[in-house]
Amino acid sequence: MAITFEGYERRIDKINKTCAEYGIADLEEARKICTDLGFDPYKITEGIQSIAFENAKWAYVLGCAIAVKKGVKTASEAAAAIGIGLQAFCVPGSVAEERKVGLGHGNLGAMLLGEDTECFCFLAGHESFAAAEGAIGIANNANKARKKPLRVILNG
Repeated sequence: MAITFEGYERRIDKINKTCAEYGIADLEEARKICTDLGFDPYKITEGIQSIAFENAKWAYVLGCAIAVKKGVKTASEAAAAIGIGLQAFCVPGSVAEERKVGLGHGNLGAMLLGEDTECFCFLAGHESFAAAEGAIGIANNANKARKKPLRVILNG
């Protein structure tokens, strides 16, 4: 299968470097690592946010494969590892790369899945429907891994 996504040429070298750091041959192997364990991050991402870009779906695939390779034990640890996959997809030299947006998203997920966090408040502007949709997906799924339910406030 030929994997392509927005900005492929600008992203692939960094993605391949990240794959190699975790002993993953390529994105196809990353997906197989996950599907062999009974879950498909590509399909999960599509199910949560049907308008997600291809690169986002593959970023989550890579992040989940990294979590498996790292042998994480908790959902919070998995979220942080997924952030590594997201960061690999940030275009080199971009603001997102320099601000470490992928790692930040992973760390936010880790915080929301940690039992120390009691409430998640998300503010979305009128142009941020996709972001709000993602936040709702996070909230709906976070409580599956938590002992105490996360309280959520969504303004927008």
